[in-house]
Amino acid sequence: MEASGSLLCCPICGKGLSREAGRYFCSNGHSYDRAREGYVHLLPANRKHAKEPGDDKGMSAARNRFLSGGYYAPLLERLQALAVERAGPEAAVLDSGCGEGYYTQGVWQALTQAGRTPRLAGIDLSKPSIRLAARRLRAGEFAVASAYHLPVGTQTVELLLNCFSPLALEEFRRVLRPGGTFLYVVPGADHLWELKQVLYDTPYRNQEEEIPYEGFPYEAVVPVTGKMQVAGEALQDLFQMTPYYWKTPKEGAARLAALESLEITADFRIHVFRRR
Repeated sequence: MEASGSLLCCPICGKGLSREAGRYFCSNGHSYDRAREGYVHLLPANRKHAKEPGDDKGMSAARNRFLSGGYYAPLLERLQALAVERAGPEAAVLDSGCGEGYYTQGVWQALTQAGRTPRLAGIDLSKPSIRLAARRLRAGEFAVASAYHLPVGTQTVELLLNCFSPLALEEFRRVLRPGGTFLYVVPGADHLWELKQVLYDTPYRNQEEEIPYEGFPYEAVVPVTGKMQVAGEALQDLFQMTPYYWKTPKEGAARLAALESLEITADFRIHVFRRR
């Protein structure tokens, strides 16, 4: 199969990568195997990480099931509208901390349905998550990589998406071209409030901030808020995909396990920045 160009670049030398059936490679001779699902491992070996960094298989599977159930569809729909509004005909799109690819796939679908031909890549530290993302969207490129060492060329990205993932501002400034858009999704004050009331004796609301990051002037803060009825296995999946899963007292987890259903607030803020 003939090699084709890639949005990704070599994590060792920074040269652009080409891809063919079984591998990615650069002009300096560095080569990276492509997994059966199509993703590639671009996490430099000389950087310190856990043996299996990022979300584990159980958390990735729980998030994949929950998001596939459409509970966060209002957030996805707003992201899709913003992407179509701001991305050009052949936009290069990067989802940093893409997880299982739910938002990545949704943005790609919206752009292609609007007649665009995007080049799209997603990165995440979690191999189980990237494996699911690559299965979800065959048209995208996915890599196990760190947001703090993005395997993407300087000023090559037009639309940068970051949903509940590390804010690697120095790298985001580097890869996003001038005039490009950065969509940063964070939880609103009341996000999952009812879930936290079950889990904790003294729950607290999320802090909301508007910080004018250097090089990224604000254009808007878009709220997305609504109620969702979550029942059965989906309720446990939601719990497992959150940070609360690791720091909830046994009594709180038991209270949640005893519930058949719970109405929960989904409360998001999409911070919209334009690269100066």
